[in-house]
Amino acid sequence: MRLILADDAVLLREGLARLLQDAGHEVVAAVGDAPALVEAVAADRPDVAVVDVRMPPTHTDDGLRAALRIRESWPEVGVLVLSQYVDKTYAAQLLAGSGDRLGYLLKDRVSEVAEFLDSLERVHAGGTVIDPEVVRQLLARTSRADPLRRLTGREREVLHRLAQGYANGAIAEGLHVSLSTVEKHIQAIFDKLELPATPAYSRRVLAILRYLDD
Repeated sequence: MRLILADDAVLLREGLARLLQDAGHEVVAAVGDAPALVEAVAADRPDVAVVDVRMPPTHTDDGLRAALRIRESWPEVGVLVLSQYVDKTYAAQLLAGSGDRLGYLLKDRVSEVAEFLDSLERVHAGGTVIDPEVVRQLLARTSRADPLRRLTGREREVLHRLAQGYANGAIAEGLHVSLSTVEKHIQAIFDKLELPATPAYSRRVLAILRYLDD
């Protein structure tokens, strides 16, 4: 696939470019700041942009804002965001709305090469990939009553895998149950989290973001 990399850390950017090229992908641009990222995407229209959250010019949320602009202006371009830490606010902003062709991974995941490349392929294929540690923190809500506590243990397992971007068939295979059972669990999750069907957003994403704002 054709990729654009955006990270202000030169060593990480160059190392990631080499890794991806060795895996048979084409890195059409590698940039170090958010404005350059937007310009590169506008010019080259890659399959996926791999984006660091904190980049120049302000070193705060520039990468995130660039990612949001890419998703708005060029929805056919996949976006895989890399973050040093789990940040619920960033996750909520990025994953609100459609979760198609979207990933949110911690940078540590890059060192697990096979898993990182698999995540990239899933984003390219139109899926959603969320780091398991992000999912764990989003689901760790025991301090107050919330609808997630209505879920059974098996429904939580399904939600965990659904949030990582796995298709229903892959969830069924991983949990050794039938596809129809998985579909029933997912519908139960939507019902318990009070997520009505609407084309305005992806219930599969909102299922783990419903109660992010404390």
